[in-house]
Amino acid sequence: MLSLALAGKPNAGKSTFYQAATRAEVDVGNYPFTTIDANRGVTHARTDCPCLDRDERCGNERCRNGTRYVPVELLDVAGLVPGAHEGKGLGNQFLDELTDADAILNVVDASGGTNAEGEPVEVGTYDPVEEVDFVEREMDQWLAGIIDRNWEGVERKSRSPDFDIDEVLTDMLTGFGATVADVAASLRALDYPEDPIQWTDDHRAALAREVRARTKPLVVVANKADVAPAEDLERLRATDKPVVPATAEGELALRTAADAGAVDYGPGDPEFDVAGDVSDAQREGLDRIREVMATQGGTGVQAAIDTAVYDLLDRITVFPVQNETRWTDGAGNVLPDAVLLPRGATPPDLAYAIHTDIGDGYLHAVDARSDRRIGEDHELSEGDVIKIVSTAN
Repeated sequence: MLSLALAGKPNAGKSTFYQAATRAEVDVGNYPFTTIDANRGVTHARTDCPCLDRDERCGNERCRNGTRYVPVELLDVAGLVPGAHEGKGLGNQFLDELTDADAILNVVDASGGTNAEGEPVEVGTYDPVEEVDFVEREMDQWLAGIIDRNWEGVERKSRSPDFDIDEVLTDMLTGFGATVADVAASLRALDYPEDPIQWTDDHRAALAREVRARTKPLVVVANKADVAPAEDLERLRATDKPVVPATAEGELALRTAADAGAVDYGPGDPEFDVAGDVSDAQREGLDRIREVMATQGGTGVQAAIDTAVYDLLDRITVFPVQNETRWTDGAGNVLPDAVLLPRGATPPDLAYAIHTDIGDGYLHAVDARSDRRIGEDHELSEGDVIKIVSTAN
Protein backbone atom coordinates (compact mmCIF):
# COMPACT_ATOMS: atom_id res chain seq x y z
CA MET A 1 0.00 0.00 0.00
CA LEU A 2 1.21 3.49 -0.84
CA SER A 3 2.36 5.32 2.29
CA LEU A 4 2.07 9.03 3.13
CA ALA A 5 3.51 10.61 6.27
CA LEU A 6 2.40 13.73 8.12
CA ALA A 7 5.35 15.93 9.10
CA GLY A 8 5.81 19.37 10.58
CA LYS A 9 6.48 21.19 13.81
CA PRO A 10 4.47 20.31 16.93
CA ASN A 11 0.94 21.68 17.29
CA ALA A 12 0.49 22.43 13.57
CA GLY A 13 -2.55 20.17 13.37
CA LYS A 14 -1.04 16.88 12.15
CA SER A 15 -3.00 14.72 14.58
CA THR A 16 -6.26 16.50 13.74
CA PHE A 17 -5.54 15.94 10.03
CA TYR A 18 -4.79 12.28 10.77
CA GLN A 19 -7.98 11.82 12.78
CA ALA A 20 -10.06 13.49 10.08
CA ALA A 21 -8.47 11.51 7.25
CA THR A 22 -8.56 8.09 8.96
CA ARG A 23 -11.41 8.50 11.49
CA ALA A 24 -9.10 6.91 14.05
CA GLU A 25 -9.06 8.08 17.65
CA VAL A 26 -5.80 9.81 18.61
CA ASP A 27 -4.65 12.32 21.20
CA VAL A 28 -5.18 15.89 20.01
CA GLY A 29 -4.00 18.79 22.17
CA ASN A 30 -2.92 22.41 22.05
CA TYR A 31 0.62 21.73 23.23
CA PRO A 32 3.87 20.40 21.71
CA PHE A 33 4.44 16.65 21.34
CA THR A 34 0.82 15.58 21.64
CA THR A 35 1.96 12.61 19.53
CA ILE A 36 4.81 10.54 20.98
CA ASP A 37 4.45 7.14 19.32
CA ALA A 38 3.64 7.07 15.62
CA ASN A 39 0.04 6.49 14.58
CA ARG A 40 -0.56 4.32 11.50
CA GLY A 41 -3.91 4.26 9.79
CA VAL A 42 -5.66 4.02 6.44
CA THR A 43 -6.95 6.98 4.49
CA HIS A 44 -8.02 7.11 0.84
CA ALA A 45 -7.18 8.80 -2.43
CA ARG A 46 -10.23 9.93 -4.38
CA THR A 47 -10.91 9.24 -8.06
CA ASP A 48 -13.77 8.45 -10.44
CA CYS A 49 -15.09 4.90 -10.35
CA PRO A 50 -15.42 3.15 -13.74
CA CYS A 51 -19.00 2.27 -12.77
CA LEU A 52 -19.91 5.78 -13.94
CA ASP A 53 -19.66 4.33 -17.46
CA ARG A 54 -22.24 1.66 -16.68
CA ASP A 55 -25.98 1.79 -16.14
CA GLU A 56 -25.71 1.14 -12.38
CA ARG A 57 -23.26 2.06 -9.65
CA CYS A 58 -21.05 -0.81 -8.53
CA GLY A 59 -22.18 -0.91 -4.91
CA ASN A 60 -18.63 -1.29 -3.61
CA GLU A 61 -18.28 -0.02 -0.05
CA ARG A 62 -15.49 2.30 -1.20
CA CYS A 63 -17.61 3.77 -4.01
CA ARG A 64 -19.88 6.72 -3.18
CA ASN A 65 -22.18 7.49 -6.10
CA GLY A 66 -19.39 6.95 -8.60
CA THR A 67 -16.60 8.47 -6.49
CA ARG A 68 -14.06 5.79 -5.61
CA TYR A 69 -11.85 5.91 -2.52
CA VAL A 70 -8.59 3.96 -2.86
CA PRO A 71 -6.80 2.87 0.35
CA VAL A 72 -3.52 4.61 1.24
CA GLU A 73 -1.51 4.30 4.45
CA LEU A 74 -1.21 7.46 6.53
CA LEU A 75 1.48 7.89 9.20
CA ASP A 76 1.38 10.55 11.92
CA VAL A 77 4.59 10.94 13.90
CA ALA A 78 5.99 13.26 16.55
CA GLY A 79 6.53 16.90 15.62
CA LEU A 80 9.86 18.32 14.54
CA VAL A 81 11.66 21.12 16.35
CA PRO A 82 14.70 23.06 15.06
CA GLY A 83 17.76 20.82 15.33
CA ALA A 84 15.77 17.59 15.04
CA HIS A 85 18.48 16.10 12.81
CA GLU A 86 20.81 16.45 15.81
CA GLY A 87 18.36 14.58 18.03
CA LYS A 88 16.62 17.59 19.59
CA GLY A 89 13.04 17.04 20.69
CA LEU A 90 12.04 13.64 19.34
CA GLY A 91 13.99 14.27 16.14
CA ASN A 92 15.79 10.98 15.59
CA GLN A 93 12.68 8.95 16.35
CA PHE A 94 10.61 11.17 14.07
CA LEU A 95 13.02 10.99 11.16
CA ASP A 96 13.52 7.23 11.48
CA GLU A 97 9.78 6.73 11.19
CA LEU A 98 9.63 8.66 7.91
CA THR A 99 11.91 6.29 6.02
CA ASP A 100 9.12 4.07 4.65
CA ALA A 101 6.93 6.93 3.42
CA ASP A 102 6.54 7.48 -0.32
CA ALA A 103 5.67 11.16 0.12
CA ILE A 104 5.42 13.69 2.93
CA LEU A 105 2.50 15.95 3.81
CA ASN A 106 4.26 18.91 5.46
CA VAL A 107 1.57 20.35 7.76
CA VAL A 108 2.17 24.07 8.32
CA ASP A 109 0.28 26.28 10.78
CA ALA A 110 -0.84 28.86 8.22
CA SER A 111 -2.44 30.94 10.96
CA GLY A 112 0.93 31.89 12.45
CA GLY A 113 -0.51 30.98 15.85
CA THR A 114 2.39 28.78 17.00
CA ASN A 115 6.12 29.51 17.09
CA ALA A 116 8.98 27.40 15.73
CA GLU A 117 8.78 25.01 18.71
CA GLY A 118 4.99 24.64 18.39
CA GLU A 119 4.15 26.80 21.40
CA PRO A 120 0.94 28.87 21.11
CA VAL A 121 1.36 32.55 20.24
CA GLU A 122 -1.06 35.20 19.02
CA VAL A 123 -2.47 34.39 15.58
CA GLY A 124 -0.51 36.11 12.83
CA THR A 125 2.61 36.79 14.91
CA TYR A 126 4.72 33.91 13.54
CA ASP A 127 5.58 33.71 9.83
CA PRO A 128 4.27 30.39 8.43
CA VAL A 129 6.53 30.71 5.38
CA GLU A 130 9.40 29.87 7.75
CA GLU A 131 7.92 26.37 8.01
CA VAL A 132 7.81 25.63 4.27
CA ASP A 133 11.44 24.48 3.95
CA PHE A 134 11.80 23.38 7.56
CA VAL A 135 10.98 19.68 7.14
CA GLU A 136 13.04 19.34 3.97
CA ARG A 137 16.01 21.01 5.65
CA GLU A 138 15.89 18.74 8.70
CA MET A 139 15.50 15.60 6.57
CA ASP A 140 18.34 16.64 4.26
CA GLN A 141 20.69 17.28 7.17
CA TRP A 142 19.68 14.05 8.89
CA LEU A 143 20.31 12.00 5.75
CA ALA A 144 23.60 13.81 5.14
CA GLY A 145 24.64 12.75 8.65
CA ILE A 146 23.85 9.11 7.86
CA ILE A 147 25.89 9.30 4.66
CA ASP A 148 28.79 10.94 6.51
CA ARG A 149 28.83 8.25 9.19
CA ASN A 150 28.93 5.49 6.57
CA TRP A 151 31.32 7.11 4.11
CA GLU A 152 34.41 5.41 5.48
CA GLY A 153 32.89 2.13 4.34
CA VAL A 154 32.33 3.55 0.85
CA GLU A 155 35.98 4.65 0.69
CA ARG A 156 37.11 1.21 1.81
CA LYS A 157 35.00 -0.55 -0.84
CA SER A 158 36.24 1.86 -3.53
CA ARG A 159 39.65 0.15 -3.39
CA SER A 160 38.09 -3.01 -4.85
CA PRO A 161 38.58 -3.48 -8.63
CA ASP A 162 34.87 -4.20 -9.13
CA PHE A 163 33.71 -1.16 -7.14
CA ASP A 164 30.41 0.28 -8.37
CA ILE A 165 29.41 3.50 -6.60
CA ASP A 166 25.74 3.16 -7.65
CA GLU A 167 25.56 -0.29 -6.09
CA VAL A 168 27.38 0.69 -2.88
CA LEU A 169 25.26 3.82 -2.34
CA THR A 170 22.06 1.90 -3.06
CA ASP A 171 23.01 -0.63 -0.37
CA MET A 172 23.59 2.25 2.04
CA LEU A 173 20.36 4.10 1.22
CA THR A 174 17.92 1.20 0.79
CA GLY A 175 16.67 1.78 4.33
CA PHE A 176 15.69 5.31 3.33
CA GLY A 177 13.57 3.98 0.48
CA ALA A 178 16.06 4.68 -2.33
CA THR A 179 16.12 2.34 -5.32
CA VAL A 180 18.89 1.70 -7.82
CA ALA A 181 17.11 4.11 -10.19
CA ASP A 182 16.87 6.80 -7.49
CA VAL A 183 20.58 6.62 -6.73
CA ALA A 184 21.55 6.56 -10.41
CA ALA A 185 19.36 9.58 -11.18
CA SER A 186 20.71 11.45 -8.15
CA LEU A 187 24.32 10.84 -9.19
CA ARG A 188 23.58 11.96 -12.76
CA ALA A 189 22.30 15.26 -11.37
CA LEU A 190 25.54 15.89 -9.44
CA ASP A 191 29.10 16.89 -10.27
CA TYR A 192 31.33 14.76 -8.03
CA PRO A 193 34.86 13.24 -7.92
CA GLU A 194 35.20 9.73 -9.29
CA ASP A 195 37.23 8.73 -6.24
CA PRO A 196 35.01 8.68 -3.08
CA ILE A 197 38.06 9.62 -0.98
CA GLN A 198 37.99 13.03 -2.66
CA TRP A 199 34.35 13.70 -1.79
CA THR A 200 33.78 16.65 0.56
CA ASP A 201 31.00 17.37 3.03
CA ASP A 202 29.38 19.51 0.33
CA HIS A 203 29.31 16.57 -2.11
CA ARG A 204 27.68 14.33 0.48
CA ALA A 205 25.16 17.04 1.44
CA ALA A 206 24.25 17.49 -2.24
CA LEU A 207 23.74 13.74 -2.59
CA ALA A 208 21.48 13.74 0.48
CA ARG A 209 19.34 16.55 -0.97
CA GLU A 210 18.96 14.79 -4.32
CA VAL A 211 18.08 11.41 -2.83
CA ARG A 212 15.62 12.94 -0.37
CA ALA A 213 13.91 14.96 -3.11
CA ARG A 214 13.45 11.84 -5.26
CA THR A 215 12.35 9.48 -2.49
CA LYS A 216 10.45 11.80 -0.13
CA PRO A 217 8.73 14.55 -2.17
CA LEU A 218 6.60 16.99 -0.14
CA VAL A 219 3.22 18.68 -0.37
CA VAL A 220 2.75 21.68 1.92
CA VAL A 221 -0.59 21.55 3.77
CA ALA A 222 -1.40 25.13 4.81
CA ASN A 223 -3.51 24.06 7.78
CA LYS A 224 -5.79 26.27 9.90
CA ALA A 225 -6.66 28.17 6.71
CA ASP A 226 -10.01 29.04 8.28
CA VAL A 227 -8.27 31.40 10.75
CA ALA A 228 -5.15 32.27 8.74
CA PRO A 229 -4.57 35.85 7.55
CA ALA A 230 -5.38 35.99 3.81
CA GLU A 231 -2.04 37.59 3.01
CA ASP A 232 -0.16 34.72 4.67
CA LEU A 233 -2.07 32.16 2.60
CA GLU A 234 -1.13 34.07 -0.54
CA ARG A 235 2.52 34.17 0.52
CA LEU A 236 2.46 30.42 1.11
CA ARG A 237 0.93 29.83 -2.31
CA ALA A 238 3.67 31.98 -3.84
CA THR A 239 6.44 29.62 -2.69
CA ASP A 240 7.97 27.13 -5.11
CA LYS A 241 6.25 24.18 -3.40
CA PRO A 242 2.87 22.54 -4.07
CA VAL A 243 0.64 24.16 -1.42
CA VAL A 244 -2.88 23.08 -0.42
CA PRO A 245 -4.81 25.32 2.04
CA ALA A 246 -6.76 23.18 4.51
CA THR A 247 -8.83 23.14 7.64
CA ALA A 248 -8.32 19.78 9.32
CA GLU A 249 -10.71 20.79 12.12
CA GLY A 250 -13.40 21.58 9.55
CA GLU A 251 -12.91 18.22 7.82
CA LEU A 252 -13.06 16.39 11.15
CA ALA A 253 -16.28 18.20 12.07
CA LEU A 254 -17.87 17.31 8.72
CA ARG A 255 -16.88 13.65 8.87
CA THR A 256 -18.16 13.40 12.43
CA ALA A 257 -21.43 15.04 11.42
CA ALA A 258 -21.72 12.77 8.37
CA ASP A 259 -21.21 9.67 10.54
CA ALA A 260 -24.04 10.93 12.77
CA GLY A 261 -26.30 11.52 9.77
CA ALA A 262 -26.41 15.28 10.37
CA VAL A 263 -24.87 16.18 7.00
CA ASP A 264 -24.54 14.62 3.58
CA TYR A 265 -20.85 14.84 2.79
CA GLY A 266 -18.18 12.74 1.15
CA PRO A 267 -14.45 13.38 1.68
CA GLY A 268 -13.28 15.80 -0.98
CA ASP A 269 -16.74 17.17 -1.84
CA PRO A 270 -16.66 20.93 -2.46
CA GLU A 271 -19.83 21.41 -0.40
CA PHE A 272 -22.26 19.59 1.89
CA ASP A 273 -25.96 19.51 2.73
CA VAL A 274 -27.50 19.52 6.19
CA ALA A 275 -29.46 16.27 6.33
CA GLY A 276 -30.60 16.04 9.95
CA ASP A 277 -31.53 18.07 12.98
CA VAL A 278 -28.75 20.37 14.21
CA SER A 279 -28.68 22.92 16.99
CA ASP A 280 -28.25 26.63 16.35
CA ALA A 281 -24.64 26.41 17.55
CA GLN A 282 -23.94 23.44 15.25
CA ARG A 283 -25.51 25.24 12.29
CA GLU A 284 -23.37 28.29 13.01
CA GLY A 285 -20.25 26.12 13.04
CA LEU A 286 -21.28 24.41 9.80
CA ASP A 287 -21.87 27.80 8.18
CA ARG A 288 -18.31 28.84 9.05
CA ILE A 289 -16.98 25.66 7.47
CA ARG A 290 -19.15 26.26 4.41
CA GLU A 291 -17.63 29.74 3.96
CA VAL A 292 -14.09 28.33 4.03
CA MET A 293 -15.02 25.56 1.59
CA ALA A 294 -16.53 28.09 -0.80
CA THR A 295 -13.28 30.05 -0.77
CA GLN A 296 -10.89 27.10 -0.99
CA GLY A 297 -13.02 24.63 -2.97
CA GLY A 298 -13.29 22.24 -0.02
CA THR A 299 -11.62 21.62 3.32
CA GLY A 300 -8.32 20.74 1.62
CA VAL A 301 -7.70 17.48 3.50
CA GLN A 302 -8.70 15.21 0.63
CA ALA A 303 -7.10 17.58 -1.89
CA ALA A 304 -3.76 17.31 -0.07
CA ILE A 305 -3.89 13.49 -0.16
CA ASP A 306 -4.88 13.46 -3.85
CA THR A 307 -2.15 15.97 -4.71
CA ALA A 308 0.45 13.71 -3.10
CA VAL A 309 -0.83 10.53 -4.75
CA TYR A 310 -1.84 11.63 -8.24
CA ASP A 311 0.33 14.70 -8.84
CA LEU A 312 3.49 14.35 -6.75
CA LEU A 313 3.84 10.56 -7.04
CA ASP A 314 2.13 10.45 -10.46
CA ARG A 315 0.06 7.36 -9.75
CA ILE A 316 -2.83 5.96 -11.78
CA THR A 317 -5.76 3.85 -10.55
CA VAL A 318 -6.37 0.55 -12.32
CA PHE A 319 -9.24 -1.84 -11.57
CA PRO A 320 -8.46 -5.58 -11.97
CA VAL A 321 -11.37 -7.96 -12.66
CA GLN A 322 -11.79 -11.64 -13.48
CA ASN A 323 -14.85 -11.30 -15.72
CA GLU A 324 -14.22 -8.74 -18.47
CA THR A 325 -17.89 -8.58 -19.45
CA ARG A 326 -19.48 -8.06 -16.04
CA TRP A 327 -16.41 -6.38 -14.49
CA THR A 328 -16.59 -8.76 -11.52
CA ASP A 329 -14.38 -11.02 -9.46
CA GLY A 330 -14.97 -14.73 -8.99
CA ALA A 331 -17.66 -14.06 -6.37
CA GLY A 332 -19.61 -11.69 -8.61
CA ASN A 333 -18.53 -8.46 -6.91
CA VAL A 334 -18.47 -5.57 -9.37
CA LEU A 335 -15.16 -3.67 -9.55
CA PRO A 336 -13.95 -5.23 -6.28
CA ASP A 337 -10.43 -3.77 -6.20
CA ALA A 338 -8.49 -0.65 -7.14
CA VAL A 339 -4.71 -0.63 -7.48
CA LEU A 340 -2.42 2.42 -7.51
CA LEU A 341 0.41 2.03 -10.03
CA PRO A 342 3.17 4.35 -11.29
CA ARG A 343 2.33 6.09 -14.54
CA GLY A 344 3.74 4.04 -17.39
CA ALA A 345 2.91 0.73 -15.68
CA THR A 346 2.06 -2.24 -17.91
CA PRO A 347 -0.23 -5.29 -17.50
CA PRO A 348 2.59 -7.43 -16.01
CA ASP A 349 3.15 -4.67 -13.43
CA LEU A 350 -0.52 -4.89 -12.50
CA ALA A 351 -0.27 -8.67 -12.26
CA TYR A 352 2.60 -8.44 -9.80
CA ALA A 353 0.78 -5.75 -7.82
CA ILE A 354 -2.13 -8.15 -7.39
CA HIS A 355 0.03 -11.08 -6.30
CA THR A 356 3.54 -12.37 -6.99
CA ASP A 357 2.18 -15.74 -8.19
CA ILE A 358 -0.12 -14.04 -10.68
CA GLY A 359 2.80 -12.00 -11.97
CA ASP A 360 5.04 -15.07 -12.26
CA GLY A 361 2.30 -16.91 -14.19
CA TYR A 362 1.28 -13.96 -16.39
CA LEU A 363 -0.04 -14.98 -19.81
CA HIS A 364 -1.89 -11.99 -21.21
CA ALA A 365 -4.33 -9.19 -20.35
CA VAL A 366 -7.69 -7.97 -21.62
CA ASP A 367 -8.96 -4.39 -21.65
CA ALA A 368 -12.46 -4.90 -20.24
CA ARG A 369 -13.77 -1.65 -21.71
CA SER A 370 -13.01 -2.70 -25.29
CA ASP A 371 -12.95 -6.46 -24.66
CA ARG A 372 -9.66 -6.64 -26.55
CA ARG A 373 -6.36 -8.29 -25.65
CA ILE A 374 -3.54 -5.84 -24.95
CA GLY A 375 0.21 -6.37 -25.17
CA GLU A 376 2.73 -6.71 -22.38
CA ASP A 377 4.20 -3.29 -23.15
CA HIS A 378 0.82 -1.52 -23.26
CA GLU A 379 0.87 1.50 -20.91
CA LEU A 380 -2.11 1.47 -18.58
CA SER A 381 -4.18 4.60 -17.97
CA GLU A 382 -6.20 6.10 -15.11
CA GLY A 383 -9.49 4.22 -14.71
CA ASP A 384 -8.55 1.19 -16.82
CA VAL A 385 -10.49 -2.02 -16.09
CA ILE A 386 -8.20 -4.96 -16.80
CA LYS A 387 -8.50 -8.74 -16.74
CA ILE A 388 -5.22 -10.55 -16.07
CA VAL A 389 -4.96 -14.11 -17.40
CA SER A 390 -2.37 -16.11 -15.49
CA THR A 391 -1.52 -19.71 -14.82
CA ALA A 392 -2.12 -18.84 -11.17
CA ASN A 393 -5.76 -17.76 -11.73
